[in-house]
Amino acid sequence: MKTVFSGMRPTGKLHLGHLVGALDSWVRLQDTHRCVYSIADWHALMGEYEHSAGMAVNILEMAADWLACGIDPKRSIIFVQSDVPQHLELQMILSCLTPLGWLERNPTYKEQLREVTTRDLQTYAFLGYPVLQAADILLYKAGAVPIGEDQLPHLELTREISRRFNFIYKKDVFEDCAAILTPVPRLMGLDGRKMSKSYGNTINLCDAPEEILRKAAGMMTDPRRQRLKDAGHPDDCNVFAYYKAFLPARETEVRAWCEGAAKGCTDCKKILAEGLIEYLRPIRESRVRILADKGYITEVLRDGAMRAGAIAAATMKEVRQAVF
Repeated sequence: MKTVFSGMRPTGKLHLGHLVGALDSWVRLQDTHRCVYSIADWHALMGEYEHSAGMAVNILEMAADWLACGIDPKRSIIFVQSDVPQHLELQMILSCLTPLGWLERNPTYKEQLREVTTRDLQTYAFLGYPVLQAADILLYKAGAVPIGEDQLPHLELTREISRRFNFIYKKDVFEDCAAILTPVPRLMGLDGRKMSKSYGNTINLCDAPEEILRKAAGMMTDPRRQRLKDAGHPDDCNVFAYYKAFLPARETEVRAWCEGAAKGCTDCKKILAEGLIEYLRPIRESRVRILADKGYITEVLRDGAMRAGAIAAATMKEVRQAVF
């Protein structure tokens, strides 16, 4: 079976963007691929180095979220990145051959520097985090990576780095990996920007019903619809995008009442919130059960690290033979 690799940074609570942008795809891929999923704590430290005290709790809660969403540790490898030291070893080697200009041109890096004002990201590690991403993927010789649209430049950089490694050392150690885009490759945040904890514009998987109602009430809607009697433009409305992603059975109905001005935006957002509450209910309930047995979560991560480490050790043997 072809290997897929993906990971998430344990920087806080998982949200709807993680669900449709990654987790739903991860669950489906278990049927067709060998899946390796990493809780990327080194990546998290690159941006949260000043506020790392909560990392251990975030790791446990992220693992619980994954399991609650349907990631099966019997069919997938689930592990914490820092428990497999070969990630940093391969990053070091790849850093030696990655031109600085490749990193400075990274559009995501430039966006983060521009948008994130609460943390100092002007660091050596943050500039080089795409190299660690490349190491993550290449360490498991992943043939495909499930990602959102915003991560496509990173995957292309991984391909460039792997080709450069093969060229310099005259060994075909690595192969190109392909992107697997989800049906909802990008879900915008409540304010119309990229969904991110840093922007405070998320609905989290663990949010209580009353919190979902409150957050949905403040969502950005069609900017051209100023009054109740005005016809709406659902394809330009962020709220309608959520209906398409999570409540597709109501898409035709919502389009009709929006374009016909049969309901106002306030009612539309309330109905969406109620639908999201029911959509997330099984995940919330499963998450509570899993978190009640932290020993089980720890054992899943320990077993995953052993299985991931065996693959990583074999890859690094090849890398060392090529380099040295």
